[in-house]
Amino acid sequence: MNIIIDTNILISALLKNSTTRRIIIECNERFFAPEAILDEIDKHMNMILRKSGMDKETFNKIISILLSYIERVPTEEIMKNIEKARKIMEKVDPDDVIFIAAALTKNAVIWSDDSDFQKQSEIKVLKTKDIIRMIYRR
Repeated sequence: MNIIIDTNILISALLKNSTTRRIIIECNERFFAPEAILDEIDKHMNMILRKSGMDKETFNKIISILLSYIERVPTEEIMKNIEKARKIMEKVDPDDVIFIAAALTKNAVIWSDDSDFQKQSEIKVLKTKDIIRMIYRR
């Protein structure tokens, strides 16, 4: 299964050695994220460093490890589906349009605990608890 990781999931994995981090590293699913997720992480880096208590060097190591399990979807590929994604998500949360477009591009579900994604019905959305159930059901 192809899974698009939302920014909040990646931030959760960065904040502490959690179930979310272990899923990304240990799960055999294919994880993807729009290239733009890196800009979002940069924007929130000070908050991540403050809340996690880690220094920048440790942050860089952890993000590098996590990103080795997450394939980035190039913006130019995503742009092919941006109009359809905009129609689906723009009225709910314009910031999430890119994740819908990435899911359309990769024929994927979205992994997010953001309730805004639940307000659309075009793309299947899995919360962390759903991912955990899916993994341990096997």
